[in-house]
Amino acid sequence: MMKKTLFLAFGLAAAFSSSATLGQDRYRERPPVVVSPDLAAPWVMQLAGPNGRPVVYPRQAAQQRTIYQQREQQPVVRRGIFDRSPVQPVAMRPQPIRSQIEPQFLPQTVAYDSKEKAGTIVIDTNNRFLYLVTGNGQARRYGVGVGKPGFEWAGEHRVTRKAEWPDWTPPSEMIQREAAKGHYLPARMEGGPENPLGARAMYLGSTLYRIHGTNAPWSIGSAVSSGCIRMRNEDVTDLYERVNIGTKVVVM
Repeated sequence: MMKKTLFLAFGLAAAFSSSATLGQDRYRERPPVVVSPDLAAPWVMQLAGPNGRPVVYPRQAAQQRTIYQQREQQPVVRRGIFDRSPVQPVAMRPQPIRSQIEPQFLPQTVAYDSKEKAGTIVIDTNNRFLYLVTGNGQARRYGVGVGKPGFEWAGEHRVTRKAEWPDWTPPSEMIQREAAKGHYLPARMEGGPENPLGARAMYLGSTLYRIHGTNAPWSIGSAVSSGCIRMRNEDVTDLYERVNIGTKVVVM
């Protein structure tokens, strides 16, 4: 009787031990299957390591480190407060800004052969120069701005009026032309530093053309006006003191 009891006890213990082992095998998590992005790895299909992390080969790890280092070295530029996506920085080329006129357009005395008498103004629109003939084969030369394409003209006139810090009344044609471009001009503008006619003006005959100063001295040497001859304020002031009403003006 004792032997049967011992045999039964050993049998029950073995059965419980086998059941526990089967339970552990049944509920043990299998490692996930991952695919290596490196096709040069020894195996295309990889099993996760014992800690549940994917297997990473040395070559793959080196490539990832290189990519991360490159990303950290690249500056990040934000597009806006609400747009957090990084963009590549764009190298902006500095735009040259001409704040001073070129040296040849500064006032100077030059050799000038002309049939015109001393005191005559000759304007060379092609080369952007105004000459005040002084005689003896010389002239005082100034740089000027002239009419833009479509507003060129030539002729002979006389200075009929002179004005210091003149008012500006844009012609109706100019007002309409600029309004079509979205620029709205005043009907009249008092003289002053902001006035486009600048410090002095010399009116030519009965035309709308003038020799005048400018509040944009960087435009000297360019074809930008609506037909008037513009000069730096200091230059037109100098010329203003040298000529009188009735002075002959030749534009060519």
